[in-house]
Amino acid sequence: MKEVLTVIMAGGRGQRLMPLTQDRSKPAVPIGGVYRLIDIPLSNCINSQLYKIIVFPQYKSQSLTDHLEEGWNIFSSALGHYLKIAAPQQRMGTDWYRGTADSVRQNYYLIEREHPRHVLILSGDHLYKMDYSQFRVYHEEHDADVTVGLLEVDRSQGSEFGIAGVDNDFRIREWEEKPLEPRAIPDDPDRCLASMGIYLFKTHVLLDLLKKTDYEDFGRDIIPTLIQEMKVQAYPYRRLNKIRDYIYTVDTDGVRRLKLVDGTRDSQYWRDVGTLDSYWNANMDLTGVDPFFNLYGSLWPIRTFQRQFPPAKFVFNQPEATPARVGMALDSLVGPGCIVSGGIVRSSVLGCNVMVRSWAEVDESVIMDHVEIGRSCRIKKAIIDKHNFIPPGTHIGIDPQEDRRRFDVTPRGITVVPKGYFSREE
Repeated sequence: MKEVLTVIMAGGRGQRLMPLTQDRSKPAVPIGGVYRLIDIPLSNCINSQLYKIIVFPQYKSQSLTDHLEEGWNIFSSALGHYLKIAAPQQRMGTDWYRGTADSVRQNYYLIEREHPRHVLILSGDHLYKMDYSQFRVYHEEHDADVTVGLLEVDRSQGSEFGIAGVDNDFRIREWEEKPLEPRAIPDDPDRCLASMGIYLFKTHVLLDLLKKTDYEDFGRDIIPTLIQEMKVQAYPYRRLNKIRDYIYTVDTDGVRRLKLVDGTRDSQYWRDVGTLDSYWNANMDLTGVDPFFNLYGSLWPIRTFQRQFPPAKFVFNQPEATPARVGMALDSLVGPGCIVSGGIVRSSVLGCNVMVRSWAEVDESVIMDHVEIGRSCRIKKAIIDKHNFIPPGTHIGIDPQEDRRRFDVTPRGITVVPKGYFSREE
């Protein structure tokens, strides 16, 4: 993979994730307790042996930059490896980035001076595992000018994505953005191919097009143009992506065993964390005995910046008390520094340094760093951003009408508490 340069788009404003993106860019939003969204594509790169990476931030990028500098300073310049953060510089005028393609155009020189054979374009805010080395092999076997990662989805969902129309050889012949009637896959009339925002270009094709046009976006402008002139190949992700890892399987005798497999369930998983509901869903997908997206594989690890907190602690075991006082977490992810002190956490994700006080109950919720849940609180189906100190006896997610007077409540009924809403003095 030495001849591949990776570009990660990390400038997303994430308007639909407000208030979580009030002070951070979308790729910097926490996920899974200890990670940030950008850790996912970065980990895929490292696991695919891609060691030349440029990140293009823009919107409120300081926390993202801090995270990358603190947690991803793992590359050896002596070996020609690097992760560069290319801040917007207005090198081609007074405009900031006008779209994904324009961000690459404005950093044209970074690609040109590297002389890679291929350029891999990724989004910094999707949750999935993908072996980009398999992607490259497929691209070269088909001698494609561009290969596009595509997700097989039900046609009823197709209007939410850019949709590719392909022939029997999976060459892209048509492209529509959010069509009302998505074109089906030739061998599957109930499904269509939706864009994942993953593109592998022959470098000269990408640079020539950026030089000759003022196109702003890959999905809206560049791909529809290229299919008329060049070979644009579809990569059906769920058919071809195979992640080799250890997973737990259940034998016929009901015993769970660790087994090495090629093509785990993670190979099929992909989620665009674009809305508050999808963000909550993505976190819930990480919990449980057999999670939809597994963070515990040893051959495909997800990396991040590991902060210096002590281990999580669970204290008080007084089931005979009235009311019972038991500190425990079930089907949950609990970050370092957390103390569950006589409260109960179920099917939830806790970040770092979270305190759950006695008789509190936290169910199906995402609690970010440095949050304290006071005594006898009830938190259900909520997202609580960091630096909140929830007063004793507070109910969140129990009465939607009451919640709407103070907070954002999503269409699915998830209550979102913004950063620092409750101060310690309350």
